Amino acid sequence: MPGCVPPRDLVLPHGCGRARIAGTEGPVQLRTEMPWIARHRLENIPTMYLTRHEASTGPRWAVDGNWLPAGFRLGMVLANSLADLRAALADARGDEPAAGRVLAPIEDGQEVWAAGVTYLRSREARMAESATADIYDRVYDAERVEVFFKANGWRVVGQGGRIRVRPDSTWDVPEPELALVLNRTGEIAGYAAGNDVSSRSIEGENPLYLPQAKVYDGSCALGPGIVVAHPDDMRDLPITLVIERRGVPVFDGETRTSRLKRSLEEIAKWLFADLAFPHGAFLMTGTGIVPPDEFSLAPGDSVRVSLGDLVLVNEVA
Repeated sequence: MPGCVPPRDLVLPHGCGRARIAGTEGPVQLRTEMPWIARHRLENIPTMYLTRHEASTGPRWAVDGNWLPAGFRLGMVLANSLADLRAALADARGDEPAAGRVLAPIEDGQEVWAAGVTYLRSREARMAESATADIYDRVYDAERVEVFFKANGWRVVGQGGRIRVRPDSTWDVPEPELALVLNRTGEIAGYAAGNDVSSRSIEGENPLYLPQAKVYDGSCALGPGIVVAHPDDMRDLPITLVIERRGVPVFDGETRTSRLKRSLEEIAKWLFADLAFPHGAFLMTGTGIVPPDEFSLAPGDSVRVSLGDLVLVNEVA
């Protein structure tokens, strides 16, 4: 896939080892070059790295570069407590290195939701694009967090997959975000890099068009995997966005998760307010990086989202 080559070296955060992802066109070999080192902090919570791969028997999960049992399901362990999740991963981790193309780290029956206007930069951008600008100013300062549905698991694009812009949109941008992985009670189990691809022209025309601006084929990317970690490990992660067009950078920006107006727990709380997720959920926490008004994504663009040590690369179809 021209212009959409994932990083050759992916550093697994906090002592989880180092993995190499060798391309996305063919089989991807994931190998651990260093032994897994459990890192403990606060509640003796180890950091682990979960990936989902294409296998001959269907999608299969791995942890820290080694296969989990073929019957392992993320939704099953997210139906339990965080302690059960970590114990299940530690107990089930095998010795066989994982192989196969890396898939989006979410199962078909799970859902991705998103929070809006959680960074000051996002509020400013939404106000500038909209004919009803004051609603974004109000939601930024409101007690209630804006949350909206983004994608079913089977619609989510993974590492190296193709994202899209709508043909009926004239102004389109990627939105790099911290994506929380939540268990059935709303506890934060880990995170992934997310890209909430959006139509600014459709949302700007009328805020009631938000579902059409946000929910369509190829509008949601997650990956490359899931870092299972304590929420405190997520509070000041660097986020960067680099967009290349015909191999030349046309935009780059950066922010940090510490610039979120609200705590991670507060954002998660509003998603779970009177809404059940028996198999857990993914929650994008909003973007603090917005390209200038004159920029719009185009087919062939390469979009690189970095979150801490995670790097998610996708090409625009």
